Amino acid sequence: MVISKLRNIGVIAHIDAGKTTTTERILFYTGKIHRMGEVDLGSAQMDWMPQEQQRGITITSASTTCIWEDHTINIIDTPGHVDFTAEVERSLRVLDGAVAVFCAVAGVQPQSEKVWRQAEKYSVPRLVFINKMDRIGADHHKALEGMREILGAVPLPVQMPVGIESNFAGVIDLVNMVNLCWVDPEGEKIEKGEVPEEYLDPALRSREKLIETLAEHDDRIMALYLDEKEVPAVLVQEAIRKGTIKGSFVPVLFGSSLKKKGVQPLLDAIIGYLPSPEDLPPVKGKWKEQEVVRLPEVDQPFSALLFKVMAYAGRPTLYYLRVYSGRCALGDRMLNTRTQKAERAMKIMRMHANRREEIREMVVGDILALVGLKNAKTGDTFCDPESPISFEEPIFPQPVIFVSIEPKSVKDQEKLMNVLDVLAEEDPTFQVRVDEETGQVILSGMGELHLEVLSERLFTEFNVQGRVGNPQVSYRETVTKTVKVTDRFAREIAGKDQEATVTLQVQPLHMGGAVKFEDQVADGKIPPEMKRVIEQAALEAASSGVKAGYPVIDMKIILLDGEYHPDRSTDVAFIAATSNALNQCLRDAGPVLLEPVMAVQVETPDDFTGDVMGSLTHRRGIIEGIENQGQVEVISGKVPLLEMFGYTTSLRSLTQGRGSFTMELAHYREVEG
Repeated sequence: MVISKLRNIGVIAHIDAGKTTTTERILFYTGKIHRMGEVDLGSAQMDWMPQEQQRGITITSASTTCIWEDHTINIIDTPGHVDFTAEVERSLRVLDGAVAVFCAVAGVQPQSEKVWRQAEKYSVPRLVFINKMDRIGADHHKALEGMREILGAVPLPVQMPVGIESNFAGVIDLVNMVNLCWVDPEGEKIEKGEVPEEYLDPALRSREKLIETLAEHDDRIMALYLDEKEVPAVLVQEAIRKGTIKGSFVPVLFGSSLKKKGVQPLLDAIIGYLPSPEDLPPVKGKWKEQEVVRLPEVDQPFSALLFKVMAYAGRPTLYYLRVYSGRCALGDRMLNTRTQKAERAMKIMRMHANRREEIREMVVGDILALVGLKNAKTGDTFCDPESPISFEEPIFPQPVIFVSIEPKSVKDQEKLMNVLDVLAEEDPTFQVRVDEETGQVILSGMGELHLEVLSERLFTEFNVQGRVGNPQVSYRETVTKTVKVTDRFAREIAGKDQEATVTLQVQPLHMGGAVKFEDQVADGKIPPEMKRVIEQAALEAASSGVKAGYPVIDMKIILLDGEYHPDRSTDVAFIAATSNALNQCLRDAGPVLLEPVMAVQVETPDDFTGDVMGSLTHRRGIIEGIENQGQVEVISGKVPLLEMFGYTTSLRSLTQGRGSFTMELAHYREVEG
């Protein structure tokens, strides 16, 4: 495989924008599948889980590989529902490019913005495919404006749609000034011809805007533009590719995946405009506090990031890796830099959703799954034992909702805990704990649907018998005052005197802050290794507040002073002194309970707008805006999570089953009353 002919891309979007349908069409036109599946019928290749087929949504990111114009494309189809945002996060962490699918009717939607920001975080170059151009209410101008206003992006239309809504017939390629029309039911045959006369003037104006934008970023085009000379298509393509990879603008294409129009030019754009691994800067990592760089070349030392774990009932766990440099054959030793232990894979597999193809070697640029790793988790780096490197791990959001679960019988208890451990290893946003007071098993996740799907997998896939309690809010705690406390721990333990003194100060931070630790003790007074012990003990103590035992947020912990005695100060003494000091600080600093407040967007036919607004207000919601999107109204607001339980059923009842909503954590605020 030639690295320059490899593309690692993700398909990202808001739920129901058409990601999976677009991916199905890509797989069909590249010959990967011979019959196109449909999401609504539960036959989409990439939505292979029973839970996905039942609900008609993507839950887990699925990878596949296809060939187009002698190029290899590794594709990851990601979920659009906010409850499964971790799947998008870890996929974008390892991808080189992305196709953002926007609905021509709804434009830039809440989760569109969320996944866009995630892509920006990892500097992933993007294309935009404005889908559903055939739908009533389609307005691509509004979608382009949303890109500018909401996303702060510079859209660069490289096509112009021919017709709209039911009259959508094809697109005009503005780079080559060619009309593209799809003429058969399967969308395989494309008629290329001259631009229709009635579209010629607007197409020329659109191409002029395209050239003007490119001239701002390319000196060669600027010279031709100022001399009023024709800019050749090859030069236009080169400039678009260069600017896309640099992030100067975002090429925009149009189509209707459901009606099989516009997908082949999208494939051409993926090849033409998105980067190969060698087009991007070398990847950077660390080893023993020193920066280490790896080039995307086969003769470099092997390095890879484990970005996803997938568990199956009765089958070996799959570990998904992105290879950044070098090569590694089946059976070769790989160093896990987290555990400092070498491992060997029993199998290397190229995946097509849940289907597997065994291969003998992984090389730079590959996205593959391994079987047989013994102690691996999401975020681990695997590398050549002789040339270690550790890559930065993806960071995942914290759960905001929890339920209790009880095994049906005592004999199910051990099986339940084993399966929960497997699922928690697979999903970084799913957490399991046992309540020390009640003994209940508590499951925490990103939303009702997230926990519903995981519970369903427990009962059907893993055959665990149990009962799930009602959803509960995962609150937080914070402090409202600045407090300083000194604690001296002095005790004889196992015949040895242990002593340590710690002075801590806690103070409130702005809303949305984590817990931060700051060391203000002069160098030499406390050894560095003991300062690390103090920091770890303080952060551990802050994970359980004094008000109700919830994690503390929006707080700074400052180490002001301490006493170290070489013959008596131990880890145990400093941990005890730190924990005691912090707990006293929390008690004295005016602790308050915080509840999660969600940013909610409800889509409803305009006939029900008043009823929906009333329902949100009744749930202690604050309405922030209403926007018309074709035949539906989009109501935005902030609502406490506690009030949103069961809202799916309520909204269906209010809107005769035609309403839908999305929500994500906005912030925490003090509990009223």
